Amino acid sequence: MRTPPLARNLCTGAIVALALAMAGCAATVNQDGIEQRTATAIGRPVGSFAISNQTEGTGGRIEYGVKTKEGASYQCYMYSATTFQRVMSFGQTPHSDAVCTAMGGTGAAPASCNALNKAAGKC
Repeated sequence: MRTPPLARNLCTGAIVALALAMAGCAATVNQDGIEQRTATAIGRPVGSFAISNQTEGTGGRIEYGVKTKEGASYQCYMYSATTFQRVMSFGQTPHSDAVCTAMGGTGAAPASCNALNKAAGKC
């Protein structure tokens, strides 16, 4: 028994659509964009830190470590719009800001000494 042409075309179309969707899951931000967002997050100029252990997770999440020339260490992440998201939004999906956490040492403030406590003069 032969497969009807319509069923064969639908199956081929579904395979092509799935392949395109899988190819569109990669982040689209470049290294300069990551460095600029990181500089803003940690309050240091671009070029005064090194990015290491950069990995890309699902949904455009990028995780990486940062070490400044002064020795401060941070763990950061950000979300980059995937190719699929950019296409579906006609290029209007932005990348997120970088979110960084100081990992101890010279770059970390005490946990209780946040911006609110500083403004109140408690640290």
